[in-house]
Amino acid sequence: MKPRIIALAAVFGALASASFAQDPAAGEKIFVQCKACHQVGPGAKNLTGPNLNGLFGRKSGSVEGARYSAANKTWGQVWTEEIFRTYIQNPRETIPGTTMAFAGLRDAQKISDLIAYLKQFGADGKTP
Repeated sequence: MKPRIIALAAVFGALASASFAQDPAAGEKIFVQCKACHQVGPGAKNLTGPNLNGLFGRKSGSVEGARYSAANKTWGQVWTEEIFRTYIQNPRETIPGTTMAFAGLRDAQKISDLIAYLKQFGADGKTP
């Protein structure tokens, strides 16, 4: 199942990133939906979900001190833009057994904007 998801993510990601400009300011507004469970930026803490500093390039289930489902810990994927696009549309379908309660974000432009916002934050929470 993993190779199929990754292949679909790569195809969708290539199409979506070519079609939609990314707007970090719009992504910050979308991130409001995530704030109940996630933080990002300097001093971000793990809440119900892990902090999202340095998300892209990080292995799933790897933030120290965060509580993860067994499914997230063993998924073994490195977060890329393409994988995140697939995941955020339907987390429970992408990682069966995840405890993430979010129903999903399906608007491709909003996903692009959210990615642009999250990509601003390094592992230390700082922006360039």
